Amino acid sequence: MAEKKSRRDFLGMAFGGFAAVGGIMSLGAMKASWDPLPSVQAAGFITVDLSPMKDGELQTIGWRGKPIFILKKTAEMKKNDNRDVVVGNEEYAVMIGLCTHLGCIPSWKPAKKIFHCACHGGDFDPSGTVLFGPPPRPLDIPPFSIDGTKLVLGEEGPEYKRLAAKAQG
Repeated sequence: MAEKKSRRDFLGMAFGGFAAVGGIMSLGAMKASWDPLPSVQAAGFITVDLSPMKDGELQTIGWRGKPIFILKKTAEMKKNDNRDVVVGNEEYAVMIGLCTHLGCIPSWKPAKKIFHCACHGGDFDPSGTVLFGPPPRPLDIPPFSIDGTKLVLGEEGPEYKRLAAKAQG
């Protein structure tokens, strides 16, 4: 009889162990379902620290499924008050990296200091203004705000509103 009792105890403990493991796994799955999806996180605000960027450096950030180009302008690059952003004493160009012709992604050519769209030969200057080709307008500027040396994508700050007003007017 003692053997049957220990066998029954073993089966009860094994069942209890499996139930505990299943409970822990289901709690983990529930927690994962509460976390925002990567697509939702990408649709929100993204903060980019501009302070470590070097002159002439291009950063490409993914935001809302689109590439965002952030270019720290050099002294040789022509300044464009209608499109450039001043952060501290530095000038940056911030634009959505999709050609306004057919939505291709232009590549940065540092030797020529242009964005070149290989699809149909469109060229843009470092501020995103059309230099050549079929694009009907400059590269679009995403909504942003400035917080010290940080750029916050997805938030319409006064800097963005000033550029948007110049683009319409």
